[in-house]
Amino acid sequence: MTLTDELRAIEPDEDTRKAYRDSGVWRNRTIAQDAEELAKTEPSKVLWVEGDNRLTAGDAYGKARKLAAGLYHRGLRPGDVVSFQLPNWTEAVILDIACVMLGLVVNPIVPIYRNAELELILKDCGARALFIPEAFRSVDHADMVDALRPNLPDLHDVIVVRGTPRDGMSSFDDLLATTDTDIPWPDQRPEAVKMIMYTSGTTGRPKGVLHSHETMARAMHACFDHWGIQTDDWVLMPSPVTHVTGFSYGIEWPLVAGTRTILMQQWDAARATELIDQNNVVATVGATPFLAELISAAETAGSRLESLRVFGCGGAAVPPALIRKANTTFANTCAFRIFGSTEVPVVTLGYLGDDTADLAADTDGEIIDYEVRIVDDHGNDGAEEGEILVRGPSQYLGYLSPQDRIGAEDEQGYFRTGDIGSFVSGKGLVITGRKKDLIIRGGENLSAKEIEDVLHTHEAIKEAAVVAMPHKRLGETVCAFVIPSGVNQPDVAFLVDFLDGCGLARQKFPECVRYVTDLPRTSSGKVRKDLLRKEIAEYVSSAAERA
Repeated sequence: MTLTDELRAIEPDEDTRKAYRDSGVWRNRTIAQDAEELAKTEPSKVLWVEGDNRLTAGDAYGKARKLAAGLYHRGLRPGDVVSFQLPNWTEAVILDIACVMLGLVVNPIVPIYRNAELELILKDCGARALFIPEAFRSVDHADMVDALRPNLPDLHDVIVVRGTPRDGMSSFDDLLATTDTDIPWPDQRPEAVKMIMYTSGTTGRPKGVLHSHETMARAMHACFDHWGIQTDDWVLMPSPVTHVTGFSYGIEWPLVAGTRTILMQQWDAARATELIDQNNVVATVGATPFLAELISAAETAGSRLESLRVFGCGGAAVPPALIRKANTTFANTCAFRIFGSTEVPVVTLGYLGDDTADLAADTDGEIIDYEVRIVDDHGNDGAEEGEILVRGPSQYLGYLSPQDRIGAEDEQGYFRTGDIGSFVSGKGLVITGRKKDLIIRGGENLSAKEIEDVLHTHEAIKEAAVVAMPHKRLGETVCAFVIPSGVNQPDVAFLVDFLDGCGLARQKFPECVRYVTDLPRTSSGKVRKDLLRKEIAEYVSSAAERA
């Protein structure tokens, strides 16, 4: 069975499609159709701004059509996977539209990933083409990919954006110069898989999350309606467009809902304050550090961010005091907590306005568009606190790997989030913990097991247990409890160099290493990570008090 056949097999059945479309929650259209309509009706409308770059509806559609034709002439066909590891650049918009036009499956890859993660993802999804910058910040992406290519037999084309290609690579600008666009354009199939986005799992290997055109658009429309966003409103997007948040509200919201996006390549709170005030930005979505630093920058600048009506904060633990601080610092009661994941985007959409300010701070938001259950350890409903299971029209279609699908949902099709929580105030939800072995560092999900697996290859380490450690700015960071195999105890710097040499992203490097003679365990021998998290949290707290 080919990948195309596998993706077809996971599409929703006809009854599901009909039910959602008849009820109006699914649109039965794609962003390629949106882009074409906007190009005809408002071709000069600027929809995306990135630094000095302005991308209009007409230019986005025209360039995407040429890019799609260029990819067709290189042999790409509907169902093929196109990966991209790009910063928040307007080229990502053009690429996304082009892939939809040609029926290709887009695979965004976060820019922090290095050799190990990048190779695994490209192999797993069988990417036929990859778009990269020549270099970005301190990373030479072209050299990195050049070294990986011998191990990637499916990768036929590497296209360099804003730079000079290496031998055997192509230029984005050359593809945009395609003149022969008279190709057999495929019919648009909104129920088809449109995206594979990888998320860190508890197994140590990333999981490929599959979304359709319908599921992605529904999540965006739900936000648009609930938050009271208007057509032509400006949205600031500092989150990477390779995350579900940045991809949805940075790239696609202008097409689906007519908003306009300001893309930030790199988060800078002072610059964000200026952009919000200068452009009358209405909304943004970001992780906890973004909100904390925006409050500080606004206070420094003497601004109350008068235009900002929506700041959806999630992706990591959000202290209630932070939401309250934002809602007294800014002119509007605009900040609120939200909850979701790549598999089930925006399960909760927050509480807006003065009347619900306490709920905005004290809960993780109001459940919108999803059915939610709280179950006990045996999967029974009615638990006061338990695992959160969700089902709805924005829910992913499944994982790319059949192995990853095992146990991901219950027999009724509810997705097991791995988060622990409880209902409050009617449709309110509060997250109280997590079952999944993840570290959420500044909104990035890191797999503890992935880091442990690499540490266990070091001869000086007999056993390692990696847990989340509290961090003032990022919420959490990485701590490793290590049982040494001998008398040598490599320090943090040594282990960082080792992990770097193994090709892991630097965000996964431990910031603290604690050497122990044994680890706390259950009667069956399982490591009690809850006790390790408690131990390191108490250590961090006492260290802060001493300081």
